[in-house]
Amino acid sequence: MASTNDLKNGLVLKLDGGQLWSVVEFQHVKPGKGPAFVRTKLKNVLSGKVVDKTFNAGVKVETATVDRRDMQFSYMDGEYFVFMDMQTYDQLMVDRKSVGDAANYLIEGFTATVAAHEGEVLYVELPAAVELTIQHTDPGVQGDRSTGGTKPATLETGYEIGVPLFITTGEKIKVDTRSGEYLGRVNS
Repeated sequence: MASTNDLKNGLVLKLDGGQLWSVVEFQHVKPGKGPAFVRTKLKNVLSGKVVDKTFNAGVKVETATVDRRDMQFSYMDGEYFVFMDMQTYDQLMVDRKSVGDAANYLIEGFTATVAAHEGEVLYVELPAAVELTIQHTDPGVQGDRSTGGTKPATLETGYEIGVPLFITTGEKIKVDTRSGEYLGRVNS
């Protein structure tokens, strides 16, 4: 348990019958008239839904312990992603639902943050940008290079994104893991 005075960004609260909500933003408000309160923006850990919620100042809220560990993606085992803890070398099998969109950018050897609560994996978080190799893209047509257009390209993970026309098969590029956008070439 914690008081609303102890709220901070990233703290995970257990509200509404056990649902886990992460504090995205909070603001202590002391109006001239009436009691103080805390205005928060909370994100549901599992669904990603964001809501605004107001608490009276000093009210007790239940906190949840979320274990966040950096783990290395090892391999796929059927529908499961196998991650290895680099300190203990323990392996953890995570289902596709918990991995979510991170599956589009995972290749063997990548390090990701695996968040778990009471032994259950909540989500897998990748760095904001990753470097991946273009597995296939059609060549750009001569004369199209200055127009700023895009073409589809398949990454080494099998995921398809839009890249500028000058990108060729085999090039290493940087991709934003939150939006799936091309960020630039990686100079070797």
